[in-house]
Amino acid sequence: MKRICVFCGSSPGVRPEYVEAARQLGRTLASKGIGLVYGGAKVGTMGQLASAALAAGGEVTGVIPEQLAAKEVAFTELADLQVVGSMHARKARMVELSDGFIALPGGLGTFEEFFEALTWAQLGLHHKPCGLLNVCGYYDKLMAFLDHAVAQQFVKAEYRAMALVDEDPERLLEKFAAYRPPEIDKAAWILQLNEQSL
Repeated sequence: MKRICVFCGSSPGVRPEYVEAARQLGRTLASKGIGLVYGGAKVGTMGQLASAALAAGGEVTGVIPEQLAAKEVAFTELADLQVVGSMHARKARMVELSDGFIALPGGLGTFEEFFEALTWAQLGLHHKPCGLLNVCGYYDKLMAFLDHAVAQQFVKAEYRAMALVDEDPERLLEKFAAYRPPEIDKAAWILQLNEQSL
């Protein structure tokens, strides 16, 4: 993998472990020669992630929409800061640049970005791994909800398994290296479920 996109927050969160996890991930990517692609801000866990990667000699690409850059939250010291026209353009560019996606603890934007990348993988629009860095159990309840969605037959178990999870960045990257996308005929699965409900 040449580059990994990391989704994370513009807030540092309430626990110091969140900031330290962002720094650790930045250092880990740099130590493995994996470039970081992220949202281009200098605040919150985003800024800590990018600063740690840079300090460790890593390659960092920030992608930020014009309206956020204009609010002076852009990490302007980055050698590769790409300013795009919209949030949609930002996400598309991040997907284009990256070979995988990791979500650190974050808020609504982090959730939305991660689930869009995961949905695109489910649809076969890309075949890149998607993972959650589960710092201090932050994503435990989300994983439980996805298990509930499987039990209710809104998510196929093979698609649920596409969301890779670990609390350690090294182990999560090992799971990325071993990842193979499932081969599922989604249309046939949906047809089967609809026939069963009749």
